[in-house]
Order: sequence, then structure tokens, then C-alpha cells
Amino acid sequence: MLRRIDKDDRRYGYVRMQNIECETFELQPHLVGDLLELRPLRPEDWEGLYAVASDPLIWEQHPACDRYKEEVFKEFFREALESQGAFVVIDRTTQQIIGSSRYFGFKPQKREIEIGWTFLARSHWGGKYNGELKRLMLDHAFEFVDSVLFIVGVTNLRSQKAMEKIDGVLREQRNVTTPQGEIVERVVYQVKKPTITAST
Repeated sequence: MLRRIDKDDRRYGYVRMQNIECETFELQPHLVGDLLELRPLRPEDWEGLYAVASDPLIWEQHPACDRYKEEVFKEFFREALESQGAFVVIDRTTQQIIGSSRYFGFKPQKREIEIGWTFLARSHWGGKYNGELKRLMLDHAFEFVDSVLFIVGVTNLRSQKAMEKIDGVLREQRNVTTPQGEIVERVVYQVKKPTITAST
């Protein structure tokens, strides 16, 4: 059973269209499932999150394969805080931080948003944790949008297989420019909002 916890300090994505600022997407809800809890990333989460991210094997197939280094992850952490769409992922049994994910790039005209920057401790690889993480985020997203994108590195076969497990459909291949100006190749997966049909 998945459920959502309302919180007092809600943060929304704001989109300016024709000089009108619209409140359109709650970027940092507090989400709870059977296995995991997702809450907004805070500055004081640095130590716990870097303890997870400092494992080089997490990033072995990732385009940013040096993200385990402290100076590299500090930049990742700073950008995550500034995005106001990032979460820490907490194991409900141990209450330990085991990873992170975030919402990004809300497009109101397309009713679409991206989920990405996701990583989990290797102790929590294997399907059920990642599956619940994605399901929590997808269920929340589909309250606001009809389509969710996941942009994955072409060499990151592990993440591509994970996308197939949650019915992600490969849509296209694209080049993405990193903040450092480097061009990297990505594949784009899409998950669409389930269609509810009336029973007969």
C-alpha cells in the first residue's frame, strides 16, 4: 500500500507563460511506501547522502563515473538543493538514507515532467526498492501530468533494464550538454499515465 503524507511547507514548480505565473506541480511532497520514505533534500543531509554516493561501483556505468569523488558530488549536491525538486530516499526499517532522486523540467503545455538523478545504495539494488521509489514518484506525478520522462546514459545498461521493469518505453536518443559544456549521449524513456476504463 502506497500513501502520501501532506506537509505544511509545500514547494511547487512555477512556470511563467505569457507573464502569468502558475502554480502547477508540487515538486517536493513527502511520500511514504511500504519500504521507503521520500522527503525533501536538506543541507544537513550531506554526510548521510555522501556516505552512500562515495561508493565508486554505484557510478560504474553512469556517464558521470567520477561522482563518487567528494568534490564532484559536492557540485551534484549543490545543484540538487537548488533544483528544489530533490529528495533523499530513506529505508523505513533502518531509517538510514539510501539514495536520492528528483523531479525536473516540468512542461505544462505537454503535461510532462522528468524524473532523474536517481541512485540507491548497492545494498538496496535488485528491484523492489527501485520499483517502489519509481512508483511513489510516478503516482504523485500523474496527479499533475500525463507523461514522465527518464533520460538515461547509453552505456548505463543497468538503469535501462530498470526502466523496462516499470514499463518504460524507449522513445529517442539525444545529445545532452552538461553544465561543464560536454556533450553526452542519452536515451529517453517515457512512462504514460495509466488510462482508467469504466467497467462494464
